[in-house]
Amino acid sequence: MRSPTSLIRPLVRSLEAYVPGEQPRIKGLIKLNTNENPYPPSPKVLAAVRAAVDARLRLYPNPTSHALRVRLARLHGCRPENVFVGNGSDEILALAVRAFVEPLTRRVARPDSRSVVQFFSPSYSLYPVLADAHGAAINAVPLGTDFALPGVAALRRQRRWRFDAALSLVTSPNAPSGRGYETSDLHALAAATRGVVLLDEAYVDFAEDDAMRLALEHPHVIVARTFSKSYSLCFQRIGYAVGHPDLIAAFDRIRDSYNVNGLGQVAALATLDDLPYYRRTIARVVRTRQAMARALGELGFEVLTSQTNFLLVRPPRLPAEIWLERLRARRILVRWFRSRDVREYLRISVGTDAEAKALVRAARAIVREIEGAATLKLRT
Repeated sequence: MRSPTSLIRPLVRSLEAYVPGEQPRIKGLIKLNTNENPYPPSPKVLAAVRAAVDARLRLYPNPTSHALRVRLARLHGCRPENVFVGNGSDEILALAVRAFVEPLTRRVARPDSRSVVQFFSPSYSLYPVLADAHGAAINAVPLGTDFALPGVAALRRQRRWRFDAALSLVTSPNAPSGRGYETSDLHALAAATRGVVLLDEAYVDFAEDDAMRLALEHPHVIVARTFSKSYSLCFQRIGYAVGHPDLIAAFDRIRDSYNVNGLGQVAALATLDDLPYYRRTIARVVRTRQAMARALGELGFEVLTSQTNFLLVRPPRLPAEIWLERLRARRILVRWFRSRDVREYLRISVGTDAEAKALVRAARAIVREIEGAATLKLRT
């Protein structure tokens, strides 16, 4: 008998899977590690989903999410043919790699542009996983100081960015830094890049600016968004993309049949019926983010400016990994990444006011412990 492992493609055997944020099994933890909206969906959304739990469950959902595409097109001032709805924006990212990038046939020093997936580093850690799974070449280009987006002139001087890459993924606002980017800068980058440019706007509702218009002005630009972050529908997995009809049609050719579940479509439609509710909850998250940033800054944290529902912070005195464990010991869960460019930081989701205050109290207690230990060491 052959080993089961030998039946798996060598490429798949060598892959490192995406590592999601921990979903704790311990009750009572304050969960600030996966950037979920701390507030529930609109009561209208909950009512719509409950009402849809009926005999329809035995039927297939609309295969193209037609009603939702129509509503999203109305929201963004385009046509339904400009809109694709996916099983979360992660499916859209995966489909973009499959639709626009040729797998490598062999490893070479400078891969053909048609096989290149590129992105800035650091950014969403799913990007390299998707590229590797497809057998594409990866071009990861460092962001500037404080995670700034390099200008086109700087990118030309550095000769790292492939302006001919098949697919360029740009997270805006950036994750994990939280830094927002000006639409004018994204426009300049898109105008100079010849392949498909996908602007991943998962957190854009918490930001001061967005680049949706670029998807309607440039035939090679796609904007991807999600109902998970600002619209509190992580559980339902609904994302969408806006772009030129030809690019959107490519997604439709390769997507799974019935890729978006029926209850998710119902929930998303009901969400769009109650946008004022979400504007209020988004405003609450932004206020809490600002207060949390001030309080952590006063405790000695280096807090990066954020346009998202999380903060990237460099904690004082001790390595970030130690802070991760000390906060967990106080029943507060945050996120730490091993990658070299962010390993000195913690990523902290913005929770409710009460959760943010609990985090600050725990951080203050840890700072006092560190200071007390330092004082004791000096005395001895």
